[in-house]
Amino acid sequence: MDFELAEEHRLLRDLVQRFVRDELIPLEPAVLARGADGKGAGLLPEERVCLDAVSKDMGLWSLDAPEEAGGMGMPHVALVAVNEALGSTVATYTLPPDSPNLRMLMETVNEPQRAAYLEPYARGETISAIGISEPGAGADPAGMITRAVRDGDDWVINGRKIWITRAAEADFTILMAITDAEKRARGGMSAFLVDRDTPGFKVERRIAMLGGEYTYEVLLEDCRVPGWKLLGAEGGGFGPMQVRLGTRRMEMAAWCIGAAQRALDMMTDYAPQRRTFGEPLSARQAVQWWVADGATKIHAARLMAYDCAWKLDTGRDVRSEISMLKVYATEMAQEIIDNAMQCFGAMGMTKELPLQLLAGRVRNMRIYDGPSEVHRMVVARNLMNTRA
Repeated sequence: MDFELAEEHRLLRDLVQRFVRDELIPLEPAVLARGADGKGAGLLPEERVCLDAVSKDMGLWSLDAPEEAGGMGMPHVALVAVNEALGSTVATYTLPPDSPNLRMLMETVNEPQRAAYLEPYARGETISAIGISEPGAGADPAGMITRAVRDGDDWVINGRKIWITRAAEADFTILMAITDAEKRARGGMSAFLVDRDTPGFKVERRIAMLGGEYTYEVLLEDCRVPGWKLLGAEGGGFGPMQVRLGTRRMEMAAWCIGAAQRALDMMTDYAPQRRTFGEPLSARQAVQWWVADGATKIHAARLMAYDCAWKLDTGRDVRSEISMLKVYATEMAQEIIDNAMQCFGAMGMTKELPLQLLAGRVRNMRIYDGPSEVHRMVVARNLMNTRA
């Protein structure tokens, strides 16, 4: 395995790092101020409009969209560095389109859906969300109770979804529902394309999360979806959903590496300057070990991420590797950010530094797309060839 990125991927990495440095980092003071005032720590609509224009002009849209849909067709390996850079700032921004839903669409669309959904999405013209979790069914899809029932040429969906990112702003939501109550997750789960203005599709409430983020709860009451908007085969939603989840877990790992590197950089800049009891913090063994162990763990996580991405790009089964990476990267970042907060003392407890937002967002990621405990179970089950 070659550990050097291809030249075009290095150039892309450098370009995204410049975008983060010049466009996102300067927005952090305003993001932190809004978060401290309880207004959420997201970007304002006008800020997103400006960032959209700049990033599009820099050629950073549709990075992994298929070339036939106007994208660059970048592999997972190229996106590790991209997402690491994006994860290093609390001015959170997604380069259009969002990769996980894009790859699920690429896996499943038919020709009418390609024209109506995939191609506009690949060009960054639309926003999507995905509805998987339910109030009683999170990491275990077998507990899903949202039902889709045939009615003539249509499907009628009833149920409730929760923890959906961007539900209120999405043009369409990829909605998972049970179409065969006996088979459930083993051949009875299907995916549907549900437009935002579909009758019976209601964004019921916004839920404030750690790190100044928000998710949404959606209610489906006799939500009628035309038959042609069944995404993929009936009962075949579980496999493509796993493609989507695997892509997001890769993203999360890279975001965590970026967040941990930001925290480590803050610590290494601050420790030599801050003096206590006549010596700089950098002379304290505890701080030295925080820095040394942090650098070691970031290096290990980065290698794991590139290994997993390379295996994905070569078509290998990476279920164990993705679970290991998700657990290691999220818990590694949590530890390094916490040590950085400890290093900064009282200042590390304030909402004036980005550390508290990084900590909250990484903490979210230890739950999102499968908690650490479930991923550890997956790894152990695969190694021992048992579902017990």
